[in-house]
Amino acid sequence: MNGRVVAAFGRQYLVRLDDGSLLPCLTRGKKSDVVCGDEVEVLKSAEGQGVIERIGKRATLLYRSDAYREKLIAANVTQLIAVVATEPSFSDEVLARCLVAAFDQNLSVLIVLNKCDLPKDRASEQLETYRKIGYRVLEISALKDVSRLLPLLQGHTSVLIGQSGMGKSTLINALLPDASAATREISTVLDSGKHTTTHAKLYTLNENSSLIDCPGLQAFGLHHLSTGRIEQGFVEFSPYLGLCRFRDCHHLHEPGCALTDAAAKGVIDPRRLELFRQIIANK
Repeated sequence: MNGRVVAAFGRQYLVRLDDGSLLPCLTRGKKSDVVCGDEVEVLKSAEGQGVIERIGKRATLLYRSDAYREKLIAANVTQLIAVVATEPSFSDEVLARCLVAAFDQNLSVLIVLNKCDLPKDRASEQLETYRKIGYRVLEISALKDVSRLLPLLQGHTSVLIGQSGMGKSTLINALLPDASAATREISTVLDSGKHTTTHAKLYTLNENSSLIDCPGLQAFGLHHLSTGRIEQGFVEFSPYLGLCRFRDCHHLHEPGCALTDAAAKGVIDPRRLELFRQIIANK
């Protein structure tokens, strides 16, 4: 049988089969690289239980990594929605890392500034740099009105990424009035409600649009990406790459660095160059 993974809990998965029914599934062996959003082939092994036999070809795979392990986030997504908030303050480094990961997988990007019913001047100012370099930034309050976000989800499989406390759960509930019911359905099928807030879940918006909610994170490692790929992920650096005096320039203190010169002239934001250096030093 064919289906799509709509929830992932360690080595336990929930697959929505092509007929619309939900089937809890396991994988063979101790290690699994199945992720929410995967198209899979499953074999029903017993009444109400299945085994994932094969993962379909992935169009995209979003994941983070450090020197020791990889953490798969979602497969077959087309849009990354980075959720930040006016309160608590957000990390612009985590945001920059998410955007680099999205660039690597050729995903559309939308930055959502949530909690705009609270004072937003500082957060909005932080995001002005991203507006200037071409990123879409939407300012909303999930508690008030999310209607302007809905059209931007159409035709996409979007993944919500953000630090803890940014209001992602409130946003999900505002976008999907039946989200709580869907979560309860997942809990009932898996008989494991305690997991439902700590792992990825896929919600269907309509026939052509869906939304994957992921747990809040505090770090987004990019150990799997080369320095060159991370350079490219800082999209405003593009006109200056290859123009440094030295071919192997690390954009730190080398003379004739095109990025350093551009930052000194204010052509690129010095904070963005600083973020790039931080990421390279601690991928």
